[in-house]
Amino acid sequence: MPSKKGATGRILHDPVKDRLTPIYPLDLSKIETIDDLVRAMGQTAFTARQVGDAADVLEAMARDKDCFVVMTLSGALTVGKMGLIFCDLVDSGVVKAIVSTGALMAHGLVEATGRSHFRYDPKMDDRELFFAGYNRVYDSLEPELNLDHVEEVVDHVLNSWADGEAVSSWRLHQRIGEYLQRHAKGRGILKSCAEKKVPVFVPAFTDSELGIDFALHQRQRKIAGKPPLTFDGFDDFEYYASTMLATKRMGIFTIGGGVPRNWAQQFGVYAELLARRGYEKLPLKRYNYGLRICPEPVNWGGLSGSTYTEAVSWGKFVPPEEGGKFAEVFDDATVALPLIVGAVLQRIGYFRKPGK
Repeated sequence: MPSKKGATGRILHDPVKDRLTPIYPLDLSKIETIDDLVRAMGQTAFTARQVGDAADVLEAMARDKDCFVVMTLSGALTVGKMGLIFCDLVDSGVVKAIVSTGALMAHGLVEATGRSHFRYDPKMDDRELFFAGYNRVYDSLEPELNLDHVEEVVDHVLNSWADGEAVSSWRLHQRIGEYLQRHAKGRGILKSCAEKKVPVFVPAFTDSELGIDFALHQRQRKIAGKPPLTFDGFDDFEYYASTMLATKRMGIFTIGGGVPRNWAQQFGVYAELLARRGYEKLPLKRYNYGLRICPEPVNWGGLSGSTYTEAVSWGKFVPPEEGGKFAEVFDDATVALPLIVGAVLQRIGYFRKPGK
């Protein structure tokens, strides 16, 4: 029971009797695994608590056998060497589809074919880097030779494309993944996706290195007297929509924001319009789970900072009052992502060695 009203009019409650959740100091002496650390962080405050809560939501998605999890990616995360984490999410069966920027997939293809990125020295001059063929991505370098190699892979795939068959981003990435299965020794996102039959969509395909490679390939075909290939962006749209319509429950794991985030989320709007405007008889199709890692705050007014609560108003997400589970982490993905994913993969036993 609350204590009696004092002279200031305050009625002081007992937090234990009110069943408030206590928080605890992070005791590093008790930490042995990533999961230990993330669970302990979840019992503290600020961004650390966000990381702990995020792991709980991702774990719920991973353990829900009826949940189809889409991962959306933006930013230079493969240059930032997060690629193997994405491979683990696919290989473990947690992620069932990917929506990404094209640049991220192109730089991941560099990794998958055995090429490297390099550390940038602030003493280097950007003008000199240009003439040396070193493209700077914040604090790292992507040699132009790497991207020339990527073009060779794309050309090889497109040269085998049947005349009259439209190209779309998910079909192209699937065939690049199949090429990597045959020719690449190491791991890579597209290789893992091909092995697990996980489609990869790049809705802003022309805004990417692979988009440039496709445009250059069209010129090669013209010079060779071959008919041009057709790129069909709505093949991506319809294949994604049909895939999501077949699900029982949906989850979205967003890293960054931009076009991949909104393109994946707007499926809920599309499904609602199909029903409301009389094209199909459909129930509401909204994401049941959502996890976002992005440092952009909502006050800038951009899409990448918009909250899941805002998206509920658009019919994209099931509200928490109806069972929706969401978490948002305002942090650099290269810090938060390894912690969250590492903890969840330990929880579901992905890293368990054979025989143990």
